[in-house]
Amino acid sequence: MSSIRARIIRSVTGAYLQRVDMATADVKKIRRLWDWLGGLMMAAFGVRVEPDEINGLYAEWLTPKDRMDGKLLLYLHGGGYVVGGCDMYRQMVSHIARAGRIRALLPEYRLAPEHKFPAAIDDAVAIYRSLLAMGVKANDIVFCGDSAGGGLVVAILLMLRDAGDPLPVAVILLSPFLDITGSGDSMQTRATQDPWFHAEDIAVIADHYCEPHQHRYPLVSPVFADVEGLPPLYIQVGDDEILLSDSERFADECTAAGIDVELEIWPGMWHVFQMFIGKMPEARHAIDKIGSYIQARMT
Repeated sequence: MSSIRARIIRSVTGAYLQRVDMATADVKKIRRLWDWLGGLMMAAFGVRVEPDEINGLYAEWLTPKDRMDGKLLLYLHGGGYVVGGCDMYRQMVSHIARAGRIRALLPEYRLAPEHKFPAAIDDAVAIYRSLLAMGVKANDIVFCGDSAGGGLVVAILLMLRDAGDPLPVAVILLSPFLDITGSGDSMQTRATQDPWFHAEDIAVIADHYCEPHQHRYPLVSPVFADVEGLPPLYIQVGDDEILLSDSERFADECTAAGIDVELEIWPGMWHVFQMFIGKMPEARHAIDKIGSYIQARMT
C-alpha cells in the first residue's frame, strides 16, 4: 500500500476512534458509534439479505445469486465482545459470501458486560447445532470470524471437539483476538502502528468480558489451548497490528499439532483491514483470496 493511502486511511480511522476512548467511555457510547458506522455499510451487489431469528437471537442470511448448493459460511463478528452486529458486518460478510459463492449466516450473540463469558460461546455453539439439526452437514460448513469473533470461532471449535460434535470442513480467521492477557510481543512492537486497536484497550475488554481468574482459560485465550484435532485453518493478519503475535503463536501451535495452516501476514495492514472493502484494493484482494480458499475447501 502506498504511504499516501496509508496516511489517509489511518487519518480516517483515527478520527473515528478518537471519538471514543475504550478506557474512559461507557459501553453504550461505544455501541452508538458502531451503530452510526454500521449505518454507512451496504451489502454487496447481488447478495440477498434475509433477517431471521435462531434460538432467540437475531441473524441474517446473506445469499449471493451465484452460489454453491448446500454450502454455508457461519460468520461470528468481532467487536471486543462488547459491540458489533449485523449492521456493522453485513457489508464485509456479504462480499466474502459473493467471493466464496457461498450462503452466509451472520448471527448476533449476547454481548458483555451484560452477558459475560461464556454467554457468547454458548450462543455460537447453539447456533451451530441448530444448523446441524436443520440438516446442514458439518463438512458443508466453513467457520469464519474476525478479532473477538475469531476468538469465539476457536473457542466453539474446542467445545465442539471436546463434546464429540462433528467439526466444520475449514476455518478462516481474520486478525483473531486469541490472547486476552495481551502477552504477545506485538503488543509492544506494533503499539504505535495499529489505528484500530490499542494495547491499553485489552485490559478494558478483559474486564468487560470475564473475571480475572479466567483470563488464561483456553476458551477465553485460545493461544493456551490444546489444538489437537482442529480443522484446517486460513489466517489473515496485518503486519502492523498489535494482535499479530496471537496469529503467529496460534499458527505455530496448530502446525506442530499436524493441522493444515495457511498464515498470511499482510505488509502495511492493520486490524481487520478487510472491513475497508470498496475503499482500498488490499481489502478486495484479501476477500478474493478468502473466496478462493472457501471454494477450494468445498470442492
